[in-house]
Amino acid sequence: MDASEAMPKADTIKLRNKHIGKSCQLFYRTDPLKIVRGQGQYMYDEQGARYLDCINNVAHVGHCHPKVVEAGTRQLATLSTNNRFLHDELVKCAKTLADKMPGNLSVCYFVNSGSEANDLALRLARQHTGRHEVITLDHAYHGHVSAVMDISPYKFNQPGGDPKPEFVHVAPCPDVYRGKYRDCDFPEGTDLGQLYADEVQRIIERSSSGVAAFIAESLQSCGGQIIPPAGYFQKVYDAVRKAGGVTIADEVQVGFGRIGTHYWAFEPHGIVPDIVTVAKPMGNGHPVGAVVTTPEIAESFASTGVCYFNTYGGNPVSCAIANAVMRVIDEEHLQENALRVGRYLLEQSKALAYEYQLVGDVRGTGLFVGIELVTDRQRRVPATRAAKAVVERMKTVHRILVSSDGPDDNVVKLKPPMVFTVENADEFLYGFRECLTYLQQQHTADGVPTTPVRVTHPLATGGILQPSPISRGQHDTSTLIKSS
Repeated sequence: MDASEAMPKADTIKLRNKHIGKSCQLFYRTDPLKIVRGQGQYMYDEQGARYLDCINNVAHVGHCHPKVVEAGTRQLATLSTNNRFLHDELVKCAKTLADKMPGNLSVCYFVNSGSEANDLALRLARQHTGRHEVITLDHAYHGHVSAVMDISPYKFNQPGGDPKPEFVHVAPCPDVYRGKYRDCDFPEGTDLGQLYADEVQRIIERSSSGVAAFIAESLQSCGGQIIPPAGYFQKVYDAVRKAGGVTIADEVQVGFGRIGTHYWAFEPHGIVPDIVTVAKPMGNGHPVGAVVTTPEIAESFASTGVCYFNTYGGNPVSCAIANAVMRVIDEEHLQENALRVGRYLLEQSKALAYEYQLVGDVRGTGLFVGIELVTDRQRRVPATRAAKAVVERMKTVHRILVSSDGPDDNVVKLKPPMVFTVENADEFLYGFRECLTYLQQQHTADGVPTTPVRVTHPLATGGILQPSPISRGQHDTSTLIKSS
C-alpha cells in the first residue's frame, strides 16, 4: 500500500458506494482506479503503479507543479478571504488575463468553475441585450448548473434529461466528418462553413423575440474533438451581431495555449468574442474561473444596481494559483511545447489510418486530438464498442489513460497536461497501435485460441499479461504482435 493511501481500495469503494450519489460516476467503473499521487504527466495508484495521463486537461501545467503548489501554499498560509477587500493577486490576475485577450476584452469577473462562468456569461448577455433566447450547438456541454444545463444538448438529449426549453435554439454541430454536412457528400472546395453558418442564420430569422447570445466552445470537446470548418465562426458572429445579439466563446476546456498556435482557441478563427469564459486549466486543479468581457457589456450589467458578489470567486489563494499557472505557461514555453509535440502526435496518429481500417478520422490542433473509430469507412459508421475497448485496454495493458466521447462515444480523446513530451506521444502511439492490432485480430481470428502477450516496449509502463489472439503456428509471446 502506498504511504499516502489512508485505507485499502476496497474500503474506499464501500464508503463511496454508501455516501456518494450514484450519479457521480467514476472512470473505469468495472475496475476503478484509486489515484493517490500525481506528478507532471503521470498519476500513481495505491500500489505505486504509474499511469500516463492523456486525459487531464485540468492539470494543465502538470500534476503538482512545484511553482503552483508553492504559490498556493504560501498564500493559503498568509490570507484567504473574499474579493471585497483589496488584494494584489486579484488585480494582477485580471490584468494578465486582459493583456492576453484581443480587442476590447478587458473587464473580469472571477468565479469558481466553468459552470459558474458560463452561467454568469448568460446573465451578462441577457442584461446587455434585453433578450433571453440563446443559440447553442448540438452536442455542446457548458456546465452542470441549471442555466447552462438548459443550453447543453450533451446533457438534455440524454435519456432522462430535462426537455429543451423553448428559448434555447440548437444549431447543428459544425462536424464535417459525421455531421449534417459531411465533406464526402459535397464537391471538393464546397464552403461547408457557410452551410453550417446558414443554419444559425435561419434560427435567427425564426426567432420571435430576438436572440440574446450565441454560445459555443471554440473547439467542441465533449462533442468529439470537433474542428469547425474555415470561416464558420466569422460568418456566425457577423450574423448574430447584425441581429443585435452577443457572442460567447467557451474556452473552459481549450484555453491557455493548449492548441499550440495561439493562447486562445478562438483566435485561429479570426474572431473576437464579446464574452470569454475560462476555468479548468486556469487553476491546474484548483477551482477557479473567470468571465472576461468588454467595458460596454460590464457597464450594462452594473446599470441594474444589483451587486455581483461571489464568496470564493477571486479569493487571494485562487488568484495566486492562477497567476502561477500563467507564469509557468510562459516561463516553460508550454504553448510552444503543445505546438511541437502536438504536431508530431497528430502526424503520427494520422498515419494509423494507413494501417487500420478502424481509424476513420484523426483531427486536432496542439495537444487537443481526437481519433474517430468507425466500423465502415465508406459509410462512416461509429465503432462505439471498439472505442470503449481501446480505452479499457490502454489502461489495463499499457497503463495509459485516455477517454472516449462524441455523440456516439466513438472518438478517442487526447488532452494531456501541457508538459507532454514526444516520448510520451510515442508511448501512447505504441499502446494505441497494439490495441488496434488486438481488436483487428480479434475480429478476424474467429475461433482461434488466445495466448498471453507481454508488452515489452521500453516506454510501456504496463507490461502485464493479457489474452491476445494470434495466428495458428505462432508461439513467441514475449513481444508485441505487430500489424502488417
